[in-house]
This record gives sequence, structure tokens and C-alpha cells, in this order.
Amino acid sequence: MSQELELFRQSLHRFLDQEVAPHYHEWEEAGLIPRDVWKTLGRAGFLCVDMPIEYGGCGGDFNMSAIVVEILSQRGYAALATNVSVHSDIVAPYIAHLGNEEQKSQWLPKLASGDAVGAIAMTEPGAGSDLQAMKCQAKKVDGGYSISGQKTFITNGQHADVCIVAAKTDVNAGAKGISLFLLQKSDQGYDVGTNLKKIGQHSGDTSELFFNEVFAKEPLGELNKGFMHLMNELPRERLILSIGAIGACIGMLDMTVEYVKQRQIFGQALSDLQNTRFVLAHLDTQLSVSQAFIQQCIGLYENQQLTAAMASKAKLSSTELQCQLADDCLQLFGGYGYMEEYPIARAFLDARVQRIYGGASEVMKEIIARDLIGK
Repeated sequence: MSQELELFRQSLHRFLDQEVAPHYHEWEEAGLIPRDVWKTLGRAGFLCVDMPIEYGGCGGDFNMSAIVVEILSQRGYAALATNVSVHSDIVAPYIAHLGNEEQKSQWLPKLASGDAVGAIAMTEPGAGSDLQAMKCQAKKVDGGYSISGQKTFITNGQHADVCIVAAKTDVNAGAKGISLFLLQKSDQGYDVGTNLKKIGQHSGDTSELFFNEVFAKEPLGELNKGFMHLMNELPRERLILSIGAIGACIGMLDMTVEYVKQRQIFGQALSDLQNTRFVLAHLDTQLSVSQAFIQQCIGLYENQQLTAAMASKAKLSSTELQCQLADDCLQLFGGYGYMEEYPIARAFLDARVQRIYGGASEVMKEIIARDLIGK
């Protein structure tokens, strides 16, 4: 790691010690991270760090953005890691890569500063992984488009000032009839539903959104090319989820190693028992292998060579490992692992959704199989 990245990492740890650690439990209890946290993150320079300086970013590379999500996850702040990754690693790159100059100038500096929060709305009550089944429509009207429909499980939905919305612009064209639009929370007909209660990531902002004839002047990107745009951007989304999974694994393994060295059983440390040592050795080996593969994928992404299949392998392997490692580590905590006051319990619950959002494990397997078999 370069000296610059190491300094950035240390700076982020100090920030989390001061601004997040004293409050995160309260946020989890309240079920929502406060809105002003976004401005605090932005002022400190931890949002959209790989955006160009002219748009308010740090001008860094993807590694800098990866460090933010990795450390948030390693420290056990999974809900914040998810919110930030959607904002910085999904919404901002979509606008940067697809937006015209007006769209980029309007939103990217605000996203980097935290003055605006970003969300992306693809999933609907009846359309998750099968995006072609979406019902949300964008009808052509004078001067633009009128968008109506419902979205669910939208990360940052409560706080989002701008939302990338996928909608059908040609209902008869399947995947070739989907377009993307930038809608604002202040738009007439844009309504935010309840903050959904989840089994994990309790403070994470996850909502239903409703659109009733919301007007948009133009698409984000090309008309009827929304599905193609989504496919082009999904490798980064899945890679950043993988990086978060690795960070969480590091954090869980570290806390478990410390616990078993202190916990006494049968007159000796839990770490002296062969079963404990073998479980931890196996998990550490799996984590090292996964880390190496994710680092390879980061290199591919930086060289614009990360394929959908490789990103799917990264997401599948790392999130499945995260859930297995969470279960095995919790087991070593015994009854204390089932108590919410122990961070391993929260990490266990927070991990479960990783195998679902951003493309379920089953979808990842299908993408990998198609690439392998050719159909």
C-alpha cells in the first residue's frame, strides 16, 4: 500500500473513532442514521473519493473508495458501509459515466460534499433480479417523461435527495425498453414510504418509494439503453459488496481471536483447544484466498477489464464466506454470541443480506454458468 493510502486509512480510523463509534449503537437502536452524518462524512472527504476534483471529489483511484467501505465494514458499521457504498460507488459513478454536463455539475459536487444523498431504484415488489418484469413506466409527454410506479428495498430511500430510477419507456421491448431517470425528492409526485425494518443493518436507510406522474426532462444516459447501462455498472457494485464482505470478515475474525484467547473453559483458554485452533486456521486460510482474488478483481476493474462473470465470482465467494465465517465465529462465542451486546451477534445478522442484494447468490451462479458453458 502506498504511503498516501495508508495515511488515508489512518485518517478514516480517527474519524470513525470521533464521529461514529460513540453514536453507532444509538443509531442502531433508533433504526436510522441521522441525515447530518452525510455532511460530516462529506466535509471530512470520505464521500465520492474517486470522483474528479472538478466535481468535488478527491481525484483518487478506486482503491481509496474501496478503503472506505472495507474499514466501515471491518469496524462493524455494516449499515453505514451499505449506505455509503450505494451513494459513492453506485449512484455517483452512474451520474459521472452517463450524465450530461448539466446533470454532472448539478449533482456530483453535492454528492461529494454530503449536501445531497443518492439512491438507485431498480427493485419492485414483483421484480427483483428479473428487471425485465418491472412495472414502473415512463411515458413520453410534452417536454420530457412522466414516471409512475413503485420501488422497494431502496437503500438511502429516506434521506435521498436524488434517485436514479429504472423505468419502462417501451413496455413491449423487454430489457430493450428500460431507461434510467434522475428524480429529485422535491419533485411533485415523488413520495417516500416507511423506513423498512430489517433483521440486520437496523440503522440502514431502506425504504419504499412511490412515483405518481413525476416529470423528468430527459433520461440519464441513452433512451431504452437502461438495461445495458445497468449491466455495465453492476461489476463495480458487486466488487464493492465483495470488498465490504472481506472487511467484515477481517473484523469478525479479529474479535473472535481476541475472545478465544481470553475465554476460559475446562481450566484453559478456549484458544488452546484443538477445535478452536482448527476452525480459526481454516477461516483465516479461506479469508486469505478470498482477499487475493478480490485484489485481483480490483486490478481488473482499474484496467477496465472486470467482466460480469468475474465480478459475480467475487460477490458469490466473498459474501458466502462472510456468512459462513459469521456463523463459525459466533459459535465460538457460545451463548454470549447470541447476545446483542456482543458485536459478533450484530455482525452475524448484518451479514445475511449480503447474499441477496446486489444480485442473489443464485443469480451470481447463473451468470458464472452462462460464461462457463456459453449459454
